[in-house]
This record gives sequence, C-alpha cells and structure tokens, in this order.
Amino acid sequence: MAKLTLDRILQSQGFGSRKYCRELIEDGEVSIHGEVVDDYRATPDTNGLVLTIFEEEWEYREHVYIAINKPQNIECSRKPSHHPGVLTLLPEQFTWRDVQPVGRLDHDTTGLLLMSDDGAFIHAQSSPKRHVPKVYAATTAEPVTEALIAQLKAGVQLHDEPAPLAATRCRQLGENLLEIVLEQGKYHQVKRMLAAAGNHCSALQRTAIGGLQLEALELEEGEWTYLDAGQMALLVPDAE
Repeated sequence: MAKLTLDRILQSQGFGSRKYCRELIEDGEVSIHGEVVDDYRATPDTNGLVLTIFEEEWEYREHVYIAINKPQNIECSRKPSHHPGVLTLLPEQFTWRDVQPVGRLDHDTTGLLLMSDDGAFIHAQSSPKRHVPKVYAATTAEPVTEALIAQLKAGVQLHDEPAPLAATRCRQLGENLLEIVLEQGKYHQVKRMLAAAGNHCSALQRTAIGGLQLEALELEEGEWTYLDAGQMALLVPDAE
C-alpha cells in the first residue's frame, strides 16, 4: 500500500483542502516529533503518527469512532433546522472529514450517541439485521405499572407499522421511571410505544448501546471521547 504524502494526511484528518494543507506545511505550521516538516511530499509512517499543528497535537486516525453524551436541544443532523447540530460539540476537523451520527436521537432526547466517518461501521451498526440492543431510561407522565410493562413486552401496534412492536426487555426503575430495551430503530419509537400503551414519555435518555454503557464512559452532557478497541467490541451483539 502506497504511503500518503503529508498534505494528503492532513486532508484526511479534516484540516481542509489539499491546497490549504500544502500551505500549512510550507508555512512551517506542521511538526512531527518536534521537528518542523515543510515538504508536503514527505511520507511519514502513519502508524502511531502524532502531528503538531498550530502548536496542538493531533493523533492520526484512519477512521474515528466517537461516543457523545448528547444534551437536550441538539439535532443529530449535519443540516439542523431548529437547534444546533451535534457537530458543534466536536472539533471542526470532524466536519471536514464527514463524521456522521450512527442513527439518530430526537433533539429532546439525551444520552449515548455514536459518531464515525467509517461508512461500513455506520451501515453495520445501523442495520436492523444486527439486532443491536439499545437501552433507554424513560420518565413517564403516569406511574409505571406491571400492566404497562407487560403490554410493552407483548407488543403495541403503532400507526403505519405492519405488526406490533415489542420491547426486548422492560423493567421499572422508579415510580415514574422505566428502562426499556429495543432492537428496532423506528421513528420516535419509545415515545410512540408508551403513548400506544396509554402513558406518555416526558423525558428520554439512551443509556447503553449493546454492552457499551454511558455511565462507564464518565462523560458529562456535551462531552465526547474516542472509543478504544475494547469499547468497540462491546457494540457487537453476543449472537455475532
């Protein structure tokens, strides 16, 4: 595999067009191991490569896999219409390199959101065939009852759905707090299922995807982190 030239490396990391990246290099703004590299045709080894650009370190990553603790009133869209987009929570380089949400959370839903620029990962993680469980904590308008839990487990019929949708698991966490696990990804699914079962969702947080727990990531609202190999492995369903 041919090595990337330094200007292409910077472009791949989201620092702008090749022309702009060449200008950065030729202006002496890029260092490797403490030494300025002003030749854009240089081909450094990308394995473990750490660049210093504008006096800030940037670790080379072929693809990025990110977890965000999404706050309320943030849209999971590259072209938001009513609220700030989720990319405003990330360095601007991620916009250049086309980092996208893996699935969606409503603007008023908080919690664990994955993002990546790896199209194959996004497709695989979003595919309903994978049956990746997603865990939500739903605050309900009316108290949680055993009948409500039984109904959600048995399945409720939603408008425009050919068959009833059921929770994979469901349990009460508090008088008005319900944990619900889904393997589908239908539009407004938790809210619509609760409404169909005779209750109402007043607040919703995604707390886990697969075995990846938001709590374990120790992220405040609006904070993000790169996922390591061990955390990525938690996203794979046990059946695979």
